[in-house]
Amino acid sequence: MMNNTCSWPSGDPLMIGYHDNEWGVPVHDDKRWFEHVVLDGAQAGLSWKTILHRREGYRKAFDGFDPAIVARYDENKYEELLKDEGIIRNRLKIRSAISNAIAFLKIQEEFGSFDAWIWRFTDGKPVINHWKSLAEIPARTPLSDLISQELKKRGFTFVGSTICYAFMQAAGLVNDHLANCFRRPSNS
Repeated sequence: MMNNTCSWPSGDPLMIGYHDNEWGVPVHDDKRWFEHVVLDGAQAGLSWKTILHRREGYRKAFDGFDPAIVARYDENKYEELLKDEGIIRNRLKIRSAISNAIAFLKIQEEFGSFDAWIWRFTDGKPVINHWKSLAEIPARTPLSDLISQELKKRGFTFVGSTICYAFMQAAGLVNDHLANCFRRPSNS
């Protein structure tokens, strides 16, 4: 880990790797978007570290985050997921992942891809913030409020504004790397 970095990875190797290689990097792949929707929904009430350490379990349990497959899960698969120790076995969060897959497919059908739909909110480019400390980073913004409202209108659950802001950060819709972080875009 370099000295000039965001402090939130807190020395955890998996968190450091995530910060250094993924967090804030713009996503343009629908399976990755669906992964963010599921994992950030699963994070509700928990730490990102808890979810990140189970991400491989989620990838296995949810068929590589293929929304077309997850949307077809039946009650037998739901019951199987409730017993899977590799994921957070919360009934509502598992149901949400399945129903969100159905809503995700509807956006893909209407807009060609979830990626095309979500990037419209930022005119196709990341919002680069200029925070100097973690304390300055908001938990939600007017933009995350708007995206949350739009997702809820389209049938998504576990997509409150705070969850939306987390996946906006993770998937690069916003770049919240601190001003002194080596991962901050050099032209901002």
